[in-house]
Amino acid sequence: MIWATPMLAGLVAAIAVPSLVILYFLKLRRIPREVSSTLLWKKAIQDLQANAPFQKLRRNLLLFLQLIILGLILLALAQPRSTATASAGRKLVILIDRSASMRAVDGEAARSTPITRLEVAKERAIGLVEGLASPSLFEEADKADEAMVIAFDRSAEIVSQFTSDKQSLINAINGIVQTDGPSSIEEAYRLAQSQRPNRMFIDTGSTGEGTDPVEIEGIKGGDAYYFHLFSDGKISDLDVVRADEDVAEAPSFEYHAIGESSSVSVGLTALRAERDYEDPTKLSVFVGVQSTDPNPRSVDAELLVGGAVVSVRSVVLQGAEVDSQTGARGVSTGGVVFELNEPDGVVVGVRLSTGFGEAGLDVLATDNRGTLIVPPAKQSTVALVTTGSLFLQEALRGLSISDLKIMTPSQYETMRDAGDAGAIDLFVFDGTMPKAGDGGVVFDPGRYLVVGDVYTGPGGVVDKGDGPGTQIINWRRTHPLLRDLTLDAVVIGKSRTIEIPEGSELVSLAETTEGPAIVEMSTGDVRAVMVGFDPAFSNWPFDVSFVVFLASAVDYLGTQVGVDVDVNARQIVPGFVLADRVPTDAGNIRVKLPDGSISGEVIAAPDGRIVYGPIRETGVYSVQWTGSAGVGDVKDDGKVLRFYAANLLDAPESDLGTSESLDLSNRVVSASGRGEITRLKEWWPWLLIGALVFMMFEWWIYNRKVYL
Repeated sequence: MIWATPMLAGLVAAIAVPSLVILYFLKLRRIPREVSSTLLWKKAIQDLQANAPFQKLRRNLLLFLQLIILGLILLALAQPRSTATASAGRKLVILIDRSASMRAVDGEAARSTPITRLEVAKERAIGLVEGLASPSLFEEADKADEAMVIAFDRSAEIVSQFTSDKQSLINAINGIVQTDGPSSIEEAYRLAQSQRPNRMFIDTGSTGEGTDPVEIEGIKGGDAYYFHLFSDGKISDLDVVRADEDVAEAPSFEYHAIGESSSVSVGLTALRAERDYEDPTKLSVFVGVQSTDPNPRSVDAELLVGGAVVSVRSVVLQGAEVDSQTGARGVSTGGVVFELNEPDGVVVGVRLSTGFGEAGLDVLATDNRGTLIVPPAKQSTVALVTTGSLFLQEALRGLSISDLKIMTPSQYETMRDAGDAGAIDLFVFDGTMPKAGDGGVVFDPGRYLVVGDVYTGPGGVVDKGDGPGTQIINWRRTHPLLRDLTLDAVVIGKSRTIEIPEGSELVSLAETTEGPAIVEMSTGDVRAVMVGFDPAFSNWPFDVSFVVFLASAVDYLGTQVGVDVDVNARQIVPGFVLADRVPTDAGNIRVKLPDGSISGEVIAAPDGRIVYGPIRETGVYSVQWTGSAGVGDVKDDGKVLRFYAANLLDAPESDLGTSESLDLSNRVVSASGRGEITRLKEWWPWLLIGALVFMMFEWWIYNRKVYL
């Protein structure tokens, strides 16, 4: 028990208690009256017999009750509190993890009704808020604790700024919504640090006299922050967090572990579709499954096409290994491949039957399903614009292309002027570029692969001419053009030095020691990939990666179907934004969410670029608008629809064993707070209520005595 204002209560008690007792010592002054008899006035006669102004203090129930009332009021004035927390005036940062793993229904094993980890985290965070030191009635308000609430998954947002208003903090915590995104704490930590004031610097100079303080931008100061993280600990980037130095009252970083370390999850971690290169009507769906169950198990994977189950395959999973020393569990993986004949564009779904919700089985449903948007099968028509090089001709002839047209630059310009270029899916320019047409336009709407030259017009690269011999040292291994390639063996005898202007939308896909070597340009209805060096002055045409690159380029640029659904079938990850381009004449653009609700209107940029999100939940999204349709879009009832699939497919997020400790950048923090949060109990309201009850009883006694 602690007292907020004991000195004030003691001072008032020193005045009030003696004053009350003295009132009962004083003798009543009677007014003389003549009466016929004093037989019934014995007490009055006793009072008249007193000669002194004070009388003997007798037993009096009213005095006893009044002393109790006064004592309760004085105790309330001292503001007693029962707590084990630190001193008041702290700044707390409450970090609440709302990522996909917090949807697991093992929040508290002791409860009969399953409850998610996020719900438990919110309950415990509210308990922490209720335990904050409140502002004193008789002290300055800055003595109260202040807290800020940040909710995070891959992104983060401040749901409540620093305040001592407990109800405001509780409302903010209750308003946090579960998401299906992966977990990352970096943005949440940076948001918290941004609230600190800049450190002040006073230059004393040679005279030793200080000047006005100056803020140091980028260097934060101020009081220590007390971080409280409510999470299951499945956070990959904890090394960005640096806890402040602990103080005597409390640690500066507390990890409140949510969930059970023994929880089991079985979920999808990989999902992609491929069409056969020779026969694109043959579709293969690859499914990867992960289990953290130490016991072997078999789960059924169901393949759904258009919402109907068309195939069921069994996935056998070995038991996850358990470290005998630390008790840490590994994961076991398995997979299955579905094959079907599907020439049309379809929505393909995969669903796992894992025993979700049953005791000892799966506790997370989000990772048990996934969806792919598969475009229709297509082989592209390719036109090679060349002055006679044989490398590209021979390589393209060996690819699965419906029609390969070889033409000179002048023949291309004739086709372009005649308006027949729209019949070609992909133009490959060998050592040349299209001429600038009307209005200086070089690329008409379409898809282009330029080899041995670069675009230097508006929005293009800066060409600094020929460069020395070099080699490719880095490339985007996740890009659909390059993910199946190994380019570190490519040696370039004669390079071209190019630069991407600052703020440009160009993307460097591969780089040499001299700068970008392969650049992608995507603006409006134009997409072009430019190889800045001439392959004839390198060893690339003699490496298998050259043919693979051309095949991927035809797939990526020409068919708009692609081998990998992650990009070409518009698959997105929760926590990221939905970004795409729609036709420039698109109007009334809206997004339909998985629950069927429709967003407000989305405003497109002049080049058709739209951004919506971040995406919070898994499922199928669709962008709909009025206007012309793009490749693979669907027309329905006067609207154009374009579909997207959001899936978790995150192995760390599906590993649900709650971490017992966190590795921060400067320390290891063990889990605490698995039980109830210690609350700061204010007793003064109850003391005032007790005083009121005794006052009513005293009033009843007084009235009864007067009546008698």
